[in-house]
Amino acid sequence: MKKKVAIIGGGPAAFLLAAFLDAEKFSVTIYEKNKTSGRKFLVAGKGGFNLTHSEAVEQLIQRYTPDDFLANALSHFSNTDFRNWLDQIGIPTYIGSSKRVYPKKGIKPIEVLNAILKHLKEKSVVIKYEHTFSDWDQYGNVIINNQAISANYTVFSLGGSSWKVTGSDGGWLDTFSKKGIQTKAFQASNCGYHINWKADFIKKNEGTPLKNIAISCNNIVQKGEAVITTYGLEGNAIYGLSPQIREQLQTNSTARVYIDFKPSLTLEKIHSKIHLSKYRTTTDILKKELKLSTPAIDLLKTYLSKDSYLDTQSLAINIKEFSLEITHTTSLDEAISTVGGIDLKAVSDQFELKKLPHQFCVGEMLDWDAPTGGYLLQACASTGVFLADYLNKIR
Repeated sequence: MKKKVAIIGGGPAAFLLAAFLDAEKFSVTIYEKNKTSGRKFLVAGKGGFNLTHSEAVEQLIQRYTPDDFLANALSHFSNTDFRNWLDQIGIPTYIGSSKRVYPKKGIKPIEVLNAILKHLKEKSVVIKYEHTFSDWDQYGNVIINNQAISANYTVFSLGGSSWKVTGSDGGWLDTFSKKGIQTKAFQASNCGYHINWKADFIKKNEGTPLKNIAISCNNIVQKGEAVITTYGLEGNAIYGLSPQIREQLQTNSTARVYIDFKPSLTLEKIHSKIHLSKYRTTTDILKKELKLSTPAIDLLKTYLSKDSYLDTQSLAINIKEFSLEITHTTSLDEAISTVGGIDLKAVSDQFELKKLPHQFCVGEMLDWDAPTGGYLLQACASTGVFLADYLNKIR
């Protein structure tokens, strides 16, 4: 007789877990509280559907915080493995200029989701919609829609606490805490950060990008682009520094980041270009000699004193290391992802809850962090497959 696996939550980690469980050994049911599954999956696809990242798996692992927790899962089911599997179910992929991996042009997020759901159906995976987990009964069985569900293995894939409109509201956290499972409060990650802009600066530059820059915090450097917003900055160049910024905010109430407007040039080269430039005014030198954008020049002019702006050495230093103070993050609901959830100390190396034998947690509900660019989805997929293969080996 087949053993029963109950998967609570219908997102990427749940899908990959169900897809890789041995259909000869297990009867698999996914319980999803929404009327449809994969809602966050589809929302994420609206801004450019990063399925994973193409860099070498050794480097990929280092993108995660903490990098050791997911190492086994990411090595077991790598970005290459993920691409191969997607191709097998009819979703070919390609590597973009940023080394991010996307579905082949013309394939929409809903088509990716439908291909996955079709594959699950072919494996006889049952998905029950509008089925909400609320607690456990006295015997440790999960309660769904006020009924206890008996299963040989129960896997939670409940997501984090961002984009509540998709159903990922983190409302399960208190239920787990009351059960005696170690949890951590949710915090925003891959989110916008608040900066007290001067009124005249933001009036001129709201919505403009700072392109081809590098931002650093706690000696960690992230290259990319950031967009100036009314409240501060957002974009991949600052999203990737979320762990470092959060650490400073928790310690000091504020955080300090440094923008390098010309990461392709050394400080000495910039100083030389300014000093030897044929252009007479500082603004012309920045615009025509160094090719700085208007918002970058406006930042320097607005926040540097007149003496610092006109002094060659001081200006060069600020072009390479322009300081900005961050006051706080945007809200949880505005964040692309969250950290917090199930404390990593509460699960085994196979993601089994130490207080609840045969019950597991996968995906974003665990307390790990990663930047945007396909890393989040890859980790969800990898934890699902890693657990599936572990269960497949149990006799």
